[in-house]
Amino acid sequence: MSSIAEQSGIGRLSLDKQFQGDLQATSQGEMLSFRSSVQGSAGYVAMEAVRGTLHGRTGSFVLQHSSTMNRGTPVQSITVVPDSGTDALTGLTGSMIITITDGQHTYKFEYALPD
Repeated sequence: MSSIAEQSGIGRLSLDKQFQGDLQATSQGEMLSFRSSVQGSAGYVAMEAVRGTLHGRTGSFVLQHSSTMNRGTPVQSITVVPDSGTDALTGLTGSMIITITDGQHTYKFEYALPD
């Protein structure tokens, strides 16, 4: 028996990542995606729990993804879920942009932490 996701063309993927830089962390999450029949057009949503150290402060937070690709032009919305920060990351706000070049993922994380 096929799942509804398989019948509809929606893909599901578990995320298991490592971050390096100001953000030294691991993350786990779930992603749903769809790729249209038009080359370069797709969309995905995901929730990702991140645990580690951000600029010397340890804790966890959740990223919410909602992104599209319109015939090769990406529009990304990856934001810290409000009030998801724990421990020394309580009050964290921010957004992230992911760039993929030759299969390598890099990120730019703009964030604010309370004093």
